[in-house]
Amino acid sequence: MSKQKKSKYVAVGGQALMEGVMMTGPSGTAIALRLPDQTIETSMKEFKRIKNRIKFLGFPFIRGIVNMVESQVFGYKCLMESAEKTSMDMENTVQESKLDKWISDHFGPKMMSAIGIISAVLGLGLAFLLFSVLPSLVFNGVGSLIAADITPFKALVEGVIRVALFVLYMYAVSTVKEIKRVVQYHGAEHKSIFCFENKLELTVENVRKQKRFHPRCGTSFLFLTILLSIAISALTLTIFPSLAKPENTALWIAVKLLLLPVILSVGYESIMLAGKYPNVFTKILSAPGLWMQRITTKEPDDSMIEVAIAALNASLGVLPQAETEQEKEDKTPELFEKPTAESEEEPQDEAEEEKTPDIGGLAGGAVPT
Repeated sequence: MSKQKKSKYVAVGGQALMEGVMMTGPSGTAIALRLPDQTIETSMKEFKRIKNRIKFLGFPFIRGIVNMVESQVFGYKCLMESAEKTSMDMENTVQESKLDKWISDHFGPKMMSAIGIISAVLGLGLAFLLFSVLPSLVFNGVGSLIAADITPFKALVEGVIRVALFVLYMYAVSTVKEIKRVVQYHGAEHKSIFCFENKLELTVENVRKQKRFHPRCGTSFLFLTILLSIAISALTLTIFPSLAKPENTALWIAVKLLLLPVILSVGYESIMLAGKYPNVFTKILSAPGLWMQRITTKEPDDSMIEVAIAALNASLGVLPQAETEQEKEDKTPELFEKPTAESEEEPQDEAEEEKTPDIGGLAGGAVPT
């Protein structure tokens, strides 16, 4: 009796954009946008991961923070492109695109990449101030007002403050006029991925029936890292109780900064397991993030589902009309003679390539989902 060949696990991940969706799959990264004339533009984007050049950066417990920074930078670029192409009646977007064009013309594409990296670093810095520094300061303020010693509960109190800030922040973002439609596209992205994972034909009818809460979502990733930070902080303060004293606040904040890569790495691997091995344990692990997705995702309309399907199909390589930017350039009339020297594209080791979870973001990585 012949053994049945085990099917290869293929993960796809995505990100909601302004009037569009970005998807990463076996055939690459694609974005599909609903243009102002109501047509869908689908294109492939080049996304070279550093782990393809530096192998150890793709190892477990190292790849998490690397992929997060890369996804934030790339997601920011996709978000800016979607805002520019879909207009969205945003005067600031037009002005920003002119500024981006001026920077690109005068300093080249490397400067644009540098701006994306700076934006990601600033975003991470702001998140650290909001979710690490502020809770410690609030705890110290509450401790000074209460006669009893509450230092043994420092990790728990700070954790509750983090969770409250996170929920309020996500809710506030989801109520912004432009973001409301992005949240719906986020739901369309999840539904289409579920349809693919359930091995159903990618049609509007099939996608519409799917759930919009996905365990591999970046919202789940962020919420899980907050819960992990509570557990790891409690363990650290149990081992080093003196760090809980108000006079050691600066040292405690520095320790939390050092622990951040560990927390992010453990959170990333946990989300990978939750998406790859659905069972009771991983369902419990994913539950808090799934609850949060009631805020960060909304039911999409059929036109949004069509866009998500277009992006997913392109990332799976089943849409011949999905063209790379280079292919589009090759089809345009040549007004000037092209240089004869052609740069060779780096070969990609598909065996080593691993599809990452959906931590792209609700809005360009600023709010991963």
